[in-house]
Parts: sequence; structure tokens; C-alpha cells
Amino acid sequence: MKILALEKEVPGTTAAAFTPHLRAEAARVWELQQSGVLREIHFRQDRSDAVLILECADAGEAQRVLATLPLVQAGLIAFEVIPLKPYPGLARLFSGAS
Repeated sequence: MKILALEKEVPGTTAAAFTPHLRAEAARVWELQQSGVLREIHFRQDRSDAVLILECADAGEAQRVLATLPLVQAGLIAFEVIPLKPYPGLARLFSGAS
């Protein structure tokens, strides 16, 4: 299942609090990419929150995977996890068309 994960910075955190964890965070992100669980990672254009696309069995697995990120473990960020499904609109439009 494709999962959209939107980073949410925890209120009250400072930029300096992130610094000690950034190398470990990058290493874990790399591991997740290499395993195929993390399919895409981006930053939002309007702010520096991450947007991840994961491939997991369900939202619970995605939450467990995200919990392994050092910035999550340090309580600096959290994620909104959104399970996605294929868009059926085109099939409805063209079903029965010759």
C-alpha cells in the first residue's frame, strides 16, 4: 500500500535541537530507501517539512517504520500518515467504452 507521510514539527523545538541527530537521520533514511520501504522523499516548497512516500502493508506498519527515524525518536518531529488508494475516476469514465 502506498502511504503519504507529512512531517509535522513538534511545537517548541529549536533548529539547534536537530543538529546532533541529522547524520543518524540521513543514515536511517538511506537504509529505508535501500530497503524499498521509502520510495520518495521531498521537502515542501513553502517550508522545510518533509513529505515521504512509503510502501507498507498498512498505515500501522508505516507508523512503525517512521518511529525508527532518529528525529521522531528524539521527539522533534511527528508524521501525519495518510494511506492512499488508486484513483478510480478514469475507469468510471471509460468503462463500457468501445
